Amino acid sequence: MRKNVILPIMLSFFAMGAVDMVGIASNYVKADFGLSDTIANLLPSMVFFWFFIVSVPTGLLMNKIGRRKTVLLSLIVTAVALVVPLFGYNFTSMLVSFALLGIGNTLMQVSLNPLISNIVSGKKFASTLTFGQFVKAIASFGAPFIAKWMAEYFDNWLLMLPIYAAFTLLAFLWLGSSQIKEDPYESKSSFLDSFRLLGKGSVLLFFLGIMAHVGIDVGINATAPKILMEHTGMALADAGFATSLYFLFRLLGCFSGSFILSRFSASKFFIISVICMALAIGGMFCFSNIIALYICIALIGFGNSNIFPIIFSNAMSSVPDRSNEVSGLMIMGIAGGAIFPLLMGVCSDYLQTQSGALIVLSLLIVYLFILGITRFRSTVS
Repeated sequence: MRKNVILPIMLSFFAMGAVDMVGIASNYVKADFGLSDTIANLLPSMVFFWFFIVSVPTGLLMNKIGRRKTVLLSLIVTAVALVVPLFGYNFTSMLVSFALLGIGNTLMQVSLNPLISNIVSGKKFASTLTFGQFVKAIASFGAPFIAKWMAEYFDNWLLMLPIYAAFTLLAFLWLGSSQIKEDPYESKSSFLDSFRLLGKGSVLLFFLGIMAHVGIDVGINATAPKILMEHTGMALADAGFATSLYFLFRLLGCFSGSFILSRFSASKFFIISVICMALAIGGMFCFSNIIALYICIALIGFGNSNIFPIIFSNAMSSVPDRSNEVSGLMIMGIAGGAIFPLLMGVCSDYLQTQSGALIVLSLLIVYLFILGITRFRSTVS
C-alpha cells in the first residue's frame, strides 16, 4: 500500500470518529438543559436515524460518482455539522448538528470502508478495516477527555467541536489531492433492488448483526457514565472517564485485532469477543465497586472492537458483484444506534434505574452470540 494513499484514508477514519462524541455530548446537553434520559438519548438517535435513511441511496450514489468523491462529500457535511452549535448553543441547534453529523457519517461509512478494497484485497481487507477502526477509536477515545478539559478550563465543552472540524477539513484536502484508482463498477440497481438483497438470509443476518453491534457501541457510550453516577455517586465530569475507558479498550482491541485477524480464525475471535461482552454486562448488573465497573466497561470495549470488520467483510464477500449496495445495507444497520439507545432510555426511565438499559444491551449480545455460532462457524475463516 502506498503511504500517500493509505494515510489520507486513515485520517478520514479519524474524522469518522467524530460521530462517537455524541455519547458524552448527550450527557452534557442533558445537564445543560435538564433533560430526561429519554429526551437526552434522542440526540444520539438523531445521529444514527440517518443511517437508516441515507445508507442505501449512498450506495447507489457511489455507483455514479465513485467511492472517493463520496468520501469527500461526507467530509464536507461532517465539518459543517461540527461548527453549527458554535453559532448558537441550544437544543434545536444540537438536533440540527447531530442530524448533519449523522448524514455526513453515513456517507463516509458507506464509501470509506469499501474504498479500502481498491487498495487491498483478500485476507488483508478485514485486518485493514480493523486498523481503520483503530484510528477511528483514537478520535472516539479523545472526545470525553477533550470535552472535560474544555469544560474545566474554558467552561465550555463545545470548544471540542472546532478541533474535530479542523481534522475533518485536513482529511478533505489530503484525500482530495490523492489519486486512487477505482475499479470500474457498473450496476443499474434501483433502490428496491438494493433492499431485495435483504431477502438473502446471510445478508439479513449480517445486517441485524451490525444493528446489534452499533446498538451496544452507542448504548454503552451513553450509558456507562450514568451507571457510574448511579452506582457510585460520581459527578458527570468524572464519570465521563467511563466513555474514554471504553474507547481506550476498543482502540486496543482494534489494534490487536488488525494483527489477529490476519493470522487466526475470525470465527473463534468473534465468539471470544462476544463472551467478553456477556461477562461484562453480567458484572455491571452485580457490581457497585468502581474498579470492578471499570473492568466491565473495558471488557465491553475490547469485545466490541472487532465485531464490525468481521461482519462487514463477510457481508461484502457474500455478494461480491453487488458490493456497493451491500455496503449501503450494512451501514444502514448502523441505525441500530438510533433505535436501541432510545429504547434503553425508555426502559431506564420506566424502571427508574440503568438496569433497564443493561437489559436491552444483554439482548443484543445474545443475538451476536447466536450469529457467531451459526453463521460465522462456516463462513468466516
